[in-house]
Amino acid sequence: MTRQDLRQLVDHIRELQSELDNVEVKSARRGTPRRLYEPLSAFANRTGGGVILFGLDESTGFSIVGVGDAHRLQEEITHLASDNMEPALRPKFLVDEIDDETVVAVEIEEVSAELKPCFFKPAGLPKGAYLRVGNTNRQMTGYEVFGYLSSHGQPMDDEEIVSDATTDDLDGGLLDEYLERLRKTRPGASFLEGSNEDLLTRLRVIASAEGVLRPTLAGLLMFGKYSQEFFPQLMITFVQYFGTTEDEKMPQGARFVDNRRFEGAVPKMIEAAQTYILGAMRKSTLIDGILRRDIPEYPQEALREAMANAVAHRDYSSYVRGSHIQVRMFADRLEVQSPGGLFGNVTVENLEDEHSTRNARLMRMMEDMHIVENRGSGIKAMLLALREANLEPPNFDDRRSSFQVTFGNHTLMNPEAVAWLNQFAQIPLNDRQRLALVYLRHRHGMTNSDYRRLNRVETIVAGQELRGLVQMGLVEQKGVGRWTSYRLKVGKELPEHVAPQTDDQKILAHVRKEGSINNTECRELLEVDEVRAYYLLKKLCDSDHLKPEGKGKGRRYVLP
Repeated sequence: MTRQDLRQLVDHIRELQSELDNVEVKSARRGTPRRLYEPLSAFANRTGGGVILFGLDESTGFSIVGVGDAHRLQEEITHLASDNMEPALRPKFLVDEIDDETVVAVEIEEVSAELKPCFFKPAGLPKGAYLRVGNTNRQMTGYEVFGYLSSHGQPMDDEEIVSDATTDDLDGGLLDEYLERLRKTRPGASFLEGSNEDLLTRLRVIASAEGVLRPTLAGLLMFGKYSQEFFPQLMITFVQYFGTTEDEKMPQGARFVDNRRFEGAVPKMIEAAQTYILGAMRKSTLIDGILRRDIPEYPQEALREAMANAVAHRDYSSYVRGSHIQVRMFADRLEVQSPGGLFGNVTVENLEDEHSTRNARLMRMMEDMHIVENRGSGIKAMLLALREANLEPPNFDDRRSSFQVTFGNHTLMNPEAVAWLNQFAQIPLNDRQRLALVYLRHRHGMTNSDYRRLNRVETIVAGQELRGLVQMGLVEQKGVGRWTSYRLKVGKELPEHVAPQTDDQKILAHVRKEGSINNTECRELLEVDEVRAYYLLKKLCDSDHLKPEGKGKGRRYVLP
């Protein structure tokens, strides 16, 4: 960090009037603050690390109050970091004068995966270990500590013998199909020699326990007649909600439209869940010559990859065998959540390229059955399917105790987006920059990482093209260095001379002309039912194009 970086960071914090997920503010006017081990641990465990900024007072609007004794502060933090943290930390210090007051920035680097979790030694584990959640530090749970420690080696949970199951609990048809696939794809392989029993033992589908052959957990999940007899929660559930939150209710009072569970062996469970969820999606129609095709709201391949990855990479340890994979469909998005965070050296930033498998045996079986590929190629296939459908990239959220993939259903390049972009026709933009502008029109911000995932370009190219958008006056930059983000600087509305074409455009044109709209007027304008009108108005509010005023039947929607 340079002095310029520090000053820009201070300005950014004061403008936002908030700490960041990677920046914590402390006053230190009257000495070294207590419990500094909390941010030290949290930032050391956080992807990308973080910064503790001393000399600002949050209670007075992040005013610059200065540090009382910068020399002593550095000494005490160095001692705490090196002698009382495990592993020892080596913070970097930068001292500067801003508005005649001393400000100190302390950079905490992320520790390597094999050394996590970093914790405060006097408190031990789990009490001394912390995570950064938003702009706060939270003590780790026992399970979160276990998740880090299990990443130091290869977990063997999927090879565990299911002691109360027998080989009779396995589906002979699925086993025959599995062995036949192996013999066809690997003709002459020496490990395929011997009896089926020998082969299944070699592949860890079954194992001997006190002289009796029993299924392993991976074998039972993949080939069991009904594995939920032994592990009831190792299943996939699907809930379709009416609105954009779990609390929104239908006009009749129900919170959700549908609720299903899918069980059985992994191949059948994923297939059944995929078929049902695709059937629950809204469809658009494409006429191709004399043929008619229904296009699902979310690409089939993206859904399948998300569910297959959830099954393959979830945590099967005893800590979370009572938790299931959840698929939740809202009016504006689809979420797939699985127990357990990312494993090993895989992070949200690198999961397209890095590979680390928690369940090696199960993964091998699923690969052999052509259900899943390794995590990197599966993620890339998911991104490609979404890009071809003109949908934005998914959001990946590693919560340590769970991992969630979220798909948005807003089509980026629709007629309205093209009409909006046409106002910039005289500006020399490339297609990637145009796509980024449309993305920002429906999002509050974008990072270099977001641009890379949206456009499949390298970091340097993303940075150059984002700075180009800033120089053209279309986007504004917030923050500096690792804190940099970009926001739309131009208006989100269509130019007035563009005739409305889509439902969204018609609603906004009506509001601009009449000043407001309610659900009844929306139904009459578009000739739709009450539910569809509610959804369209809610979507425009969520994207900051409209805002609601009033409650119940008196609610109207106006421009923000």
